Amino acid sequence: MEWHVTDAQSLAIIDSEIGDHVFSPAEYEIVRRVIYATADFEYKSVIRFSERALQAGAAALAARTTIIVDVPMVQVGIAQDIQNTFANPVYCSLEALTRPQKEKTRAAWGIETLAKRYPEGIFVVGQAQTALTALVDLITTEEIHPALIIATPVGFMNVNSAKERLLDSLVPHIIIDSRKGNAVVASAIVDGLVDLAWQAYGQDKTVGL
Repeated sequence: MEWHVTDAQSLAIIDSEIGDHVFSPAEYEIVRRVIYATADFEYKSVIRFSERALQAGAAALAARTTIIVDVPMVQVGIAQDIQNTFANPVYCSLEALTRPQKEKTRAAWGIETLAKRYPEGIFVVGQAQTALTALVDLITTEEIHPALIIATPVGFMNVNSAKERLLDSLVPHIIIDSRKGNAVVASAIVDGLVDLAWQAYGQDKTVGL
């Protein structure tokens, strides 16, 4: 992300207001990015990182692992940072060529199709809770072994169950453990992770994960 002085000033305000926390420096960078994108300090209390999620995600980005997203808004939101750093391929579930299916939504069917094509990819579910359920089903049957899952869909039906199953899995993940969430949050998490990974694996190696 290209920073302007106003961005730095806004992040300084967040730092002054966020107070005590238990996050590692890298995790905190992700949290403040989410708060900056949403102006919602509650995310401090509901974002969850699995053990070594950031390390696994950064290594996968550096290896130019394919990224699968659920909706175009996430794809657009992360495109610039990805293109300016590791240039990972990014595919969207809604743009996947699939046969019509009544039993699943277009997002779920699309992400399932792409997941089987890229079983060790990075998956970002920012909006479609049906896509997250489809992913977790594939993890349960051991058909895919994602490098990282970022899941932030709004939850009213079934999404909490999918998140609980993901928490119980061994797949590295970053989730919002709440009903709230959206594609903007997912994009902020990805952009923060990309910047951290670029510092660790790219030209600037001043920040460790």
